[in-house]
Amino acid sequence: MSDAKTVVGNLLDLVIAEGGSDLHLSAGSNPIIRVSGSLVPLLQQKVLTPVDTMAILEAMAPAERFALLTTKQSIDFSYSHTDKYRFRVNGFIVQGAATLAMRLIPHETHTFENLNLPPILEVFTQRTQGFFLIVGPVGQGKSTTMAAIIDRINETRAEHIVTIEDPVEYIFDQKKSLIHQREVHVDAPDFQSALQSAFREDVNVIMVGEMRDQETISSAVTAAETGHLVLSTLHTNNAAQTIDRIIDMFPPNQQGQVRVQLAGSLAGIFSQRLVPRIQGGLIPAYELLINNSAVANLIREGRTHEISTVIQTSSQEGMIDMDRSLAELVRRGEVTIEHAYERASDPKTFERYM
Repeated sequence: MSDAKTVVGNLLDLVIAEGGSDLHLSAGSNPIIRVSGSLVPLLQQKVLTPVDTMAILEAMAPAERFALLTTKQSIDFSYSHTDKYRFRVNGFIVQGAATLAMRLIPHETHTFENLNLPPILEVFTQRTQGFFLIVGPVGQGKSTTMAAIIDRINETRAEHIVTIEDPVEYIFDQKKSLIHQREVHVDAPDFQSALQSAFREDVNVIMVGEMRDQETISSAVTAAETGHLVLSTLHTNNAAQTIDRIIDMFPPNQQGQVRVQLAGSLAGIFSQRLVPRIQGGLIPAYELLINNSAVANLIREGRTHEISTVIQTSSQEGMIDMDRSLAELVRRGEVTIEHAYERASDPKTFERYM
């Protein structure tokens, strides 16, 4: 490949011009972009070879990250394209060849309004302590929603905010708050070390890009218990599954204590799905669990299977049921009933709401 940086630069320009969210580069395939949730092969571009993809990955990755590819077979980093655009990049090995998945990070954070998020989220930006989680499968806009929450705090409160990310995604301009963004493997060896360090940094708000292990979750819960507002994400489908996943990360002899800690520190869990919009683009459907005395009791007693019922019957308290949210999008003419039905938590409940 004559100039790997020029080639990838042209491909990234295409992603931006087409309103795409992702670029995939694989040996033996044309480049592929994702637009409004659908994969589109760029058939006018050449089929890439293993030499091509490795050259592109080496041209994009910081030297110290690229060196880890031989031992870890997968690396994460951020990549700046011109002065306005950044991409989150995962490079990984498939049958001996380098493969790249790149996610466009919008150059500015969004508001709740233009992301079509519920106004009730404003309540959580005013919290001074507690544990708030944004959950959902990969590619459902969790990072964007979390960035909107952080930026709302930044606009309205004079706080010290520390973000711990792998890699750093949205770059925040300091407004009312002091913001320090730390990148795992660059500014700290791992999430847990960065979290432990935050206890000595006079921090008010901690954003953990992703909770991947028991140690990180334990530190995050402790931070939420000791006067910090902690925001993080998990790859789970709903509130009940999120609580079970957290508890299950701990050995049986510790799970009772973790239930007590979580019942006391949890502020809420926001689950979202991006649904194709009739007029183009994507719009979120969502579930919101707000921790109240009833929810806290269910967590302590291990009755998480009952949490969905509490959400369905607590809309007057601000809780939002995913199936009700999907039905409302259909009634407003935003999405088709077919797309909503595909994402329903319980198809029978969804049909009742319709």
